[in-house]
Amino acid sequence: MRGKSLPLPAWGAKARVTLAIVLSASAAFLVIGLPRIADAARGPSAQHGFGRHGGPGGPGGPGGPGWRGGHVVHVIEHAVTDTVVHSGGPGDVTGNLLTWHNKVYDPTDTTQVGTDQGSCVRISPADGSWECAWTTFLPKGQITVEGPYYDAKNSVLAITGGTGAYSRARGQMALLSRNSGTEYDFVFYLS
Repeated sequence: MRGKSLPLPAWGAKARVTLAIVLSASAAFLVIGLPRIADAARGPSAQHGFGRHGGPGGPGGPGGPGWRGGHVVHVIEHAVTDTVVHSGGPGDVTGNLLTWHNKVYDPTDTTQVGTDQGSCVRISPADGSWECAWTTFLPKGQITVEGPYYDAKNSVLAITGGTGAYSRARGQMALLSRNSGTEYDFVFYLS
């Protein structure tokens, strides 16, 4: 029967079910997929209200290792409450604790958009390394991260979860020092 199509009523029940599944999947793509494609065309951070941000190059940035696309949230922390608790002993020693609760601002560094709080444990004074976990509180929810912080270089932390608009948050956060460590860019690459 090559070249000749059967009328629809002559198809078997299995073929009609398959056609219904294909049509349903196509409709689901139109409802779910097209809005996401439109969001991506507007820019990754447009839906987060923190302006357009192309992101830094290098680790964690677009095109960098591990980046698979998605949404970008960029805020700037003002590190004014950072306090070291000498729980490991006097001086800069392994086991000391760093705690904070700071304000975070939009990418223009002019409008406060949230706060953060967290702690780090000093791992190696010689290497200038800490292991940290913190929460950034934003208008649409919270984002939690865990990973290294270094005294003298930038780092990338894992996004471990979130709440609200970020309840399924995964990905990584670039931590970039500004103004001699008095401010930090938090660039969340949500996948």
